[in-house]
Amino acid sequence: MPTLLIVHHTPSPSTQAMFEAVLAGATHPDIEGVDVVRRPALGATVPDVLAADGYLLGTPANLGSMSGALKHFFDTVYYPCLDATKGRPFGYYVHGNSDTSGTTRQLDAITTGLGWTRVASPVLATGDPAPDTLAACTELGGTLAATLMK
Repeated sequence: MPTLLIVHHTPSPSTQAMFEAVLAGATHPDIEGVDVVRRPALGATVPDVLAADGYLLGTPANLGSMSGALKHFFDTVYYPCLDATKGRPFGYYVHGNSDTSGTTRQLDAITTGLGWTRVASPVLATGDPAPDTLAACTELGGTLAATLMK
């Protein structure tokens, strides 16, 4: 069964709400035959990444950067997973208080280096996530999971 790995850092109510919306989309009853595994960024491991067929990443934007937890995840898995995960689908969501551009730049650079294939537009939010933002997160989760359906 294909596996979608959701790697997230959810320190705030806003990032938690976005994560829950992504998860609702990925586990929607219309999605069949996809195992959805969720790991906090500080707990995700090389075996988790190698066992997954696609990835969904979530992070706050902290001072123009992704969270230290997600950066640690990438520092840990980048080289061990570099060749084995090329071409795998991914997507991401970012929440910032005022700006997400630095985080977006970092995520695009790292995932390009890994050779992952973005299959959905990122969901970017500032301030409290609006209902349309949460709906976009649900769609993001569903899109990633549906991409893996056989």
